[in-house]
Amino acid sequence: MRDPMFISALDLFKIGIGPSSSHTVGPMLAARTFLEKIPTVEIQSNSRVQCTLKGSLAYTGKGHATDRAIMLGLNDYSPRNLAGIDVDVLVDELSSKTYLTSQESCRFDPAIDIIFDRHETLPQHPNGMIFELVGDSGEILLTETYFSIGGGFIRDLNDIDNLVAPLEMESALVCRFSFGSGHNLLKMSRDSGKSIASMKHVNECEYLSKDDLEQGLDDIWRAMQTSVENGLKTEGSLPGSLNLSRRAKKLHDQLLENPEDANVTDWLCAYAMAVSEENAAGHMVVTAPTNGAAGVIPAILYYLVVHQGGTPEQVRDFLLVASAIGGIIKMRSSISGAEVGCQGEVGSASSMAAAGLCAVRGGTTEQVENAAEIALEHHLGMTCDPVHGLVQVPCVERNGFGAIKAYTAASLAKRGTGQHYMSLDNCLVAMKQTGLEMSEKFKETSLGGLAVSNTEC
Repeated sequence: MRDPMFISALDLFKIGIGPSSSHTVGPMLAARTFLEKIPTVEIQSNSRVQCTLKGSLAYTGKGHATDRAIMLGLNDYSPRNLAGIDVDVLVDELSSKTYLTSQESCRFDPAIDIIFDRHETLPQHPNGMIFELVGDSGEILLTETYFSIGGGFIRDLNDIDNLVAPLEMESALVCRFSFGSGHNLLKMSRDSGKSIASMKHVNECEYLSKDDLEQGLDDIWRAMQTSVENGLKTEGSLPGSLNLSRRAKKLHDQLLENPEDANVTDWLCAYAMAVSEENAAGHMVVTAPTNGAAGVIPAILYYLVVHQGGTPEQVRDFLLVASAIGGIIKMRSSISGAEVGCQGEVGSASSMAAAGLCAVRGGTTEQVENAAEIALEHHLGMTCDPVHGLVQVPCVERNGFGAIKAYTAASLAKRGTGQHYMSLDNCLVAMKQTGLEMSEKFKETSLGGLAVSNTEC
């Protein structure tokens, strides 16, 4: 049995840009990491940088803006410092250059030097990318292989085999509450008399001050709130070949005009779709736990605050509980659509949201664990099959349904005793096994499912 690992809420929830944590955020960070290594070698006058995308990144990278992300990262941009910037304008500017901004002696033409290689997937992970600094005679001066492992985190070739979960983590053994499973979570809560939020807060404060933790959680909520509100006021079409019109603003306007006819599912869909449309447009969102599922948790939180008078303290507790459940999911299964399908993205987000909502409504630890399991159970087997490789169909609506399932799961669990047949841990075993047996056609390659079922009449 491996040691439990500590995953901070501030690592799990990250402010960045869309449309994908694994296909946009991760590759951008990988490119920036490679850029930092270039000065360690002797650069020749006509050296050039090339990036070869493998596996899922090659199949759906165009629709997920992976090429844009590589270009931004190699020009020293990170996801967080792009929030609030007009990325389209910046990309147009960088596309006209044939060299790297911070390394003018290095040639780089995105149209030539980003290669979508669909022939072989690297054996270590479906989201692989190979960066090379090539000398003027064709010799390789520097090469690095990175893997985008979900949630915007990367690993290199040296440590991918030691992967425990798709996050940078510390050992939880130094934490007072070193839970790494739903079973241990329940036991530690019973033994200590503490709630999940309280235990998670104690663990976080082993690494952060109380002020830094609360400031970080408040920043995350503000970013989530901003992404909801930006999506609710924006019209027009989403980028890409589908020419899909935004729907969240029109839906929200209808609800405001006739609130007496609106119900919780209407509001949750409007809020979740607003964030998902912002993500699809490449704008600022919070990975929660991924970009493809970024609308679920903000939708539940926004409804809690706007419609039910949720307090800042409740928002912080929600995020702590959600991150505790998210950490368990990541350690025992996966959040990567390229590894296990959308059950690991929207399913995980729905589970985390259900747990957070049940907790701030006064649910016991047993009820919270039950809520997390219910929401996840009813996403098992969900494929990741984006049409045209875009995080739009079925992703935008799917976030709305993930939020609805989370709300339903929290309500159902809160009305129960917390006793149930299928544990969260057993559900995670099922999710991981389902993902392992799922064809790669249904794991973010756009080779099967809905992605190949839209024919012209």
